[in-house]
Amino acid sequence: MDLSYLRFEHDARAAVLPPDLAVLLVGVAARQAASPTARAQAVFDRPVALDLPFRPAGGAFDVRQAERLRRWDTEMKAAFT
Repeated sequence: MDLSYLRFEHDARAAVLPPDLAVLLVGVAARQAASPTARAQAVFDRPVALDLPFRPAGGAFDVRQAERLRRWDTEMKAAFT
């Protein structure tokens, strides 16, 4: 059984788009972004969900673990400065 890694031989031809197709895709994306629907949706205010029913009160699901991570981060930054 051969468990060695396969060699990755990059074939650039598969990753390069023909210039005409690339220009076509850019044009489609630009027209889609400038459509009346896209412009109308850009104006809408998105509601901010501050009072979600399943949001933890402390901002973290496990407040003690979040405090440990915060303390660890502070200690690690202090150790390397």
